[in-house]
Amino acid sequence: MSQFFRAAAHARAPGHRNTLLPEQRLGILVFALALLFVGAQSAFAHEFKVGDLEIEHPWSRATPAGAKVAGGYFTVTNKGSAPDRLLSISSDVSDKAELHEMGVKDGVMTMRPVSGGLEIPAGGKVALKPGAYHLMFMGLKRQPKQGEKFSVTLTFEKAGAVTVEFAVEGMGETGGMDDHAN
Repeated sequence: MSQFFRAAAHARAPGHRNTLLPEQRLGILVFALALLFVGAQSAFAHEFKVGDLEIEHPWSRATPAGAKVAGGYFTVTNKGSAPDRLLSISSDVSDKAELHEMGVKDGVMTMRPVSGGLEIPAGGKVALKPGAYHLMFMGLKRQPKQGEKFSVTLTFEKAGAVTVEFAVEGMGETGGMDDHAN
């Protein structure tokens, strides 16, 4: 790689014609694109850690004007040897936040609050996603808009509290959750 930098510096020398070979130009282009890709990946993927827990890609959807509720989604992985439990949620975007579960019973879709918290098994992973476990932000203080972020504090039984930033995606987005398994 040092040959690459020497060639680039030599080409910039005063009074010197650009003598970079096509392969060197291509190498510079590929290197620049790789740097852009890595930067873009880190902008979309965001993780938070508390105790043995890792919270991956917290996200929500933009809401239409006048909406009073929004959903929240993320994946939590327990790297520890003991289970933990998500006990409570608070947010700066809403008056109230709850953990909910969606399901289908006898052909009817239901949504209900989860009492007693959500267990995160030792060495396990739980995905909060559309159509399953998710957060509900009720009494919105403002409309989450695409491209913004808002703070949410998640409190776990053993790991304690952690404040995470939820990225707001478009109204029809899935937050990349199509790629994540439970």
